[in-house]
Amino acid sequence: MSLMAMAAAVMVPPNVTFPAILVFGDSIVDNGNNNGLFTQARCNYQPYGKDFIGNIPTGRFSNGKTPADIIAEELGIKDIVPAYLDPNLQPKDLPTGVTFASGGSGWDPQTPQFVLVYSMEDQINYFKEYIGKLKEVVGEEMTDFILANSFFAVVTGSNDITNTYYTLGLKRLQYDIHSYSQFLAQNACQFVQELYDLGARRIGVFGVPPLGCLPSQRTAVGGLLRECVTEYNEASEIYSDTLSTTLASLSLTLDAKSRIVFIDLYNPILDIIQNPQQYGFDVIDRGCCGTGLVEVTFSCNPLTKTCPDDTKYFFWDAYHPTERGYRILVRKILQKYISKLY
Repeated sequence: MSLMAMAAAVMVPPNVTFPAILVFGDSIVDNGNNNGLFTQARCNYQPYGKDFIGNIPTGRFSNGKTPADIIAEELGIKDIVPAYLDPNLQPKDLPTGVTFASGGSGWDPQTPQFVLVYSMEDQINYFKEYIGKLKEVVGEEMTDFILANSFFAVVTGSNDITNTYYTLGLKRLQYDIHSYSQFLAQNACQFVQELYDLGARRIGVFGVPPLGCLPSQRTAVGGLLRECVTEYNEASEIYSDTLSTTLASLSLTLDAKSRIVFIDLYNPILDIIQNPQQYGFDVIDRGCCGTGLVEVTFSCNPLTKTCPDDTKYFFWDAYHPTERGYRILVRKILQKYISKLY
């Protein structure tokens, strides 16, 4: 572990310990779990990872680190969070945490099926396997301590709304956005309950960004001027509000010492998009890779040119932020929410 990782950037009380970070969700926090899948939802090729350690494309959906890595770094846990399915994963990596996330996944069981990736149920099953391996490494008592005190980050929902609900449109025959948000939030609460039953006590569940402002959605639905899509942003708010309320209700049924925290992504990202100069960004309506209008995963590839300076861009591709964008976002989030987790 490097000195940089040892020095936590976000201060926590001396009696508070986050021994590990355990991460579930989609491409925002997938650090390579999809690499072995036959799916378009993977990016273990250049120019992804061009600013990562050793300029290696690890399967992270960014030019560098993901929020999973940055949170671990900010909390002084470790420099990077390995993918649980990384063939090079070592037993010594387990006590400080891994990510089970799979790019393209979501709360709706149909969402991962469309792109042939791991479902949230698959991720829970891998987590159960992880617990067994962790017990072999540190014993049952220490395993219980790690599970009860670690930061569990759950980051998904965007693919359900942008892909399953709007792009494919099949669920629009069955739900309006309010009832679909309820469906997603109920699935999220069931997932959190499963984590709780397996020993988790500090769980942060993230809402979704203003999805109408993603470069891909601006291009597809934003008209000639590529404006933020109001309907998609409203859907993002409806889902996030529904998730927040549903999680608050769940919290009342659990151990008083547990911390189930809804983490808002919508407003901090919208603030960056609406006030880019305050954060040192020149470009917020397109990604750095290619034209920045549509390129993501396989269309952002070794033949695709990238912008001269990705630190001036909030988005790396048409869907995912740059490492610098993530760093600013993570710092804002941790400063606001970390105290709610202890």
